[in-house]
Amino acid sequence: MTGQSGSEITSDDKLWVLLTYVLTPIVPVIVLLMEDKKKRPFIRAHNAQALVLGIINLLIGVLLGWTIILACLPLIIWIYCIYLGIQGYGGKYNDIPVITNFVKGQGWA
Repeated sequence: MTGQSGSEITSDDKLWVLLTYVLTPIVPVIVLLMEDKKKRPFIRAHNAQALVLGIINLLIGVLLGWTIILACLPLIIWIYCIYLGIQGYGGKYNDIPVITNFVKGQGWA
């Protein structure tokens, strides 16, 4: 299987993509510190999105966690992250509304 840039997507790439979404924002920061991983096109495309989504989820949890009704929003976002991780593990590139365009516009993916 090949990615958008024509490079081979390995099972290791898929595993790291799954981990970046499920354990966001911690694993995306770790991936940024790993030279061999952050240069892989498939991991790079997903890692930036997972990091931004994880930071947004963390901020929502901190800012809205005190309200009963909105406290479930971070859990819903995390479940969505699990879905994105499964999609990435399947070798697919995810298109997250607003976040994907932001990340590509910044040149992070």
